[in-house]
Parts: sequence; structure tokens; C-alpha cells
Amino acid sequence: MLEIKDLRKRFGETVALDGVSLSARPGEVIGFVGANGAGKTTAMRIAMGVLAADAGEVVYNGSPLGASQRRRFGYMPEERGLYPKMKTGEQVAYFGELHGMSRAEAKRATAELLAQLDLTDRAGDHVQELSLGNQQRVQLAVSLVHRPELLILDEPFSGLDPIAVDVMGTALKERAAGGVPVIFSSHQLELIERLCDSVAIISAGRIIAAGSVEELKARETRRLRLRVATAEDLSGRLPGTVTRDGEDYLVEGGDDQEVLRIAADAGPVSHFAYDQPTIAEIFREAVAQ
Repeated sequence: MLEIKDLRKRFGETVALDGVSLSARPGEVIGFVGANGAGKTTAMRIAMGVLAADAGEVVYNGSPLGASQRRRFGYMPEERGLYPKMKTGEQVAYFGELHGMSRAEAKRATAELLAQLDLTDRAGDHVQELSLGNQQRVQLAVSLVHRPELLILDEPFSGLDPIAVDVMGTALKERAAGGVPVIFSSHQLELIERLCDSVAIISAGRIIAAGSVEELKARETRRLRLRVATAEDLSGRLPGTVTRDGEDYLVEGGDDQEVLRIAADAGPVSHFAYDQPTIAEIFREAVAQ
């Protein structure tokens, strides 16, 4: 388990992190969400030892995180760190050896990863010859080749087409299913909602909302959506606060059984359910507060 505790960081007069805390349990996929400059990359770099915090600590399995533990992690920075003139397969295997794998073991792991990420046909191509999307896949392969016990990925889905997103998302979910904690940042909030177990929203260096996807949705005001086939305007008769969304009625704070009774008396009810807010809606509301 990784625990980030009360991290603080300044760059001159700019406060990058102002008491950021976050934890990742085995097998958990966490989406780290925030606008540009919110502090996501700074927090990730401190967790990986690339930057030093002004205050706070990073703890792994109950002990302060050190270099030996970080070598067992997989890290994917937002900026690509590949060697453009190396061949794809050689590059992934090389990074495996840097992590202490034998040459044979690194080659086997590379072959498995290239197959999983649909890069087998590109194994002999130089990285500079690949599309940006395929370079992103190689970057992920480099992060995974040594079979890390924890993953920290900064914008891993940036610039990918939907097929590549599915391929990489599947790879991450498989690692999580094997017990690996995964933390990744992304501006693609639909993707966060689809892949993640938990979400942490950061703004101006502070975590302003965090929890499981279900918990975050449950904190929002429950809004009942009703559709009934009637020419009568029911806005004045329904209990609670009522607004209209096209042909639908949106009801907040009213007794749902009373709403249903009134609607059923007025005409056939074709839709009666509580709206589920999206992560995008939750993010916008949290940042606006």
C-alpha cells in the first residue's frame, strides 16, 4: 500500500502542493484528476523521488519510501523518455535489464508486452519511425516490462485513438487484477469513470474531493428524472424543486412515491429514475466551489 501524507511543495512564490494526501491499496485503480497546473505531476514526481517535498512523506507498506522500493515501481512520465534511434523491441528489453532482469527474461517479458499492446509487428522499427500513439504504447511497455508492484502513470492516454485507449486500459486493469495498485492522471474524465475504482480531484495544490466512484456520486444531490405522456404541465403539482429538461421533469427533494403517484394519474410513465452524475459533472462542481 502506498500512502502520500500531507505533501507540501513550493516553487518560489508558487504553492504547488498544499497538504496533499492520497493512498493506493493493492489492486486499486485511482484516477488523479485536475486542471493543468493543479499539482498532479508534482505529486507524482515526489512519489517517485524525482522531486523532493518541502514537507510531508511518502510511505510504502508502512515504511518511508526509498530508492530500493521505487526501483520496483513502474513510472510513466508525461514527457516521453525513449531513445528514438533504438528499435522498439530492443528498447523495451533494455529497460527490463536496467531493472535487473536477465537478458532472456527481459526478452520474454518484452515479447509478451508487445503482443498485448499490439506492437509485435513494430518490434524491429526504430521508435522515431512510430506514430505518436505507438510511441505512447512503447512508453507504457517500458513501464511494465519489469513486472512492477505499483504503477504511477502521468497522462498515459494522451493523444491515443479509441482502439489504443482500449488496449492500454485493458493492460492496466489486468495489472490491477493481479494486485498492483495503479495511479494515473488524465484529462479524459469519461475514461477515469470507466477504468477507475477511486478518484482524487486536485485543485490549486489541494485534494478537494476523493473517494470511490460510487461514493463521489452518492454525495451529489439526488435528482429524479421523470417522463410522462401528458399534455398537462405537472411542474406546479409535483413535490420538491421541479425543473424541466426537454420533455423530462427533474425533481429534487420531493417524495419519490408521491411524484410517481401524481405522474401515473396524469398519464403513462415511460421513465422514472434517479440521475447518476458523471465524474465530469462532479469535477466541474468540485472545482467551482
